[in-house]
Amino acid sequence: MRALPFLFLFAAALPLHAQSVKLTPSDAGLKVEVNGALFTEYITKNTPRPFMYPVIGAAGENITRNFPMRTDVAGEPTDHKHHRSLWFAHGSINGMDFWSEEKNFGKQEHVSFGETKSEGDKGFFTADTKWVAPNGAVQLTDSRKITITALPEGEKLLDFDITLKASEGDVVFGDTKEGSMALRLCSSLSLSAKIEGAKGHAFNSGDDRNAQVWGKHANWVSYYGPDPKGTEVAVSILSHPSNLRSPTTWHARDYGLFAVNPFGLHDFDPTLAEHAGDYTLKKGESLTLRYRFYFAKGKSRPAELEKLFKDYSSQ
Repeated sequence: MRALPFLFLFAAALPLHAQSVKLTPSDAGLKVEVNGALFTEYITKNTPRPFMYPVIGAAGENITRNFPMRTDVAGEPTDHKHHRSLWFAHGSINGMDFWSEEKNFGKQEHVSFGETKSEGDKGFFTADTKWVAPNGAVQLTDSRKITITALPEGEKLLDFDITLKASEGDVVFGDTKEGSMALRLCSSLSLSAKIEGAKGHAFNSGDDRNAQVWGKHANWVSYYGPDPKGTEVAVSILSHPSNLRSPTTWHARDYGLFAVNPFGLHDFDPTLAEHAGDYTLKKGESLTLRYRFYFAKGKSRPAELEKLFKDYSSQ
């Protein structure tokens, strides 16, 4: 992966190497194209919650697991059917499960798209969502802004900003590891020897490595390894320093779940009291969380990611 100082100066090269982002309504939701090719689709219909699939990495291949959207990919794990590519959810909302897709789980229902705009190398869209309990009662609502920036050589940034709103009454985000801003990586980027084709690696801003990144506090975590066609790529998630409990904790597993979760304190550190991570929004209050995904070529490097995080922190 090239040095990030070049990354921050990429705009100067745009007249010679112009990037383009295009947003188009689709039957399933909204498609995002970069330089005329599909990057991802924000899927809102016939789903327990909105999600983004596929997610095309810097070398042109999908870097998230295809299951359960597709069941015809040989060798893919079929565990955790709720791990739908790229999504935001949480496992305890007022004591109800909004993370899994097991019996009596809560759902997120897409309400509407708001502003949608693309120009040159950047595009964004907004969307409103309601979180509905199994009995049909709305527990909270959210507003999302998702921004895509096309970088040279197929690299991309995806900023996912979500404002959670206690619009109906008090909302308690329970202390559980099951959440929240998440990716399910493809097999080749996974770490576990139990996953067919796993050749990935991971590290975080605190220099924890591989499986040790799970449950740790960090500003960012990065996975790297071969994409499904064998080209080395990297996927990093940065948690904005304004986020709750920053630097936050990570539900980042060796089998390919890659999630940042500010609510799961006791699950990540059993020495803490049960419910230590519970967080309550009183009726009318809101909480904004901001995350940046960086889809890069080659191996991630800590110094480069620190520069990217510093730039993100100033925004």
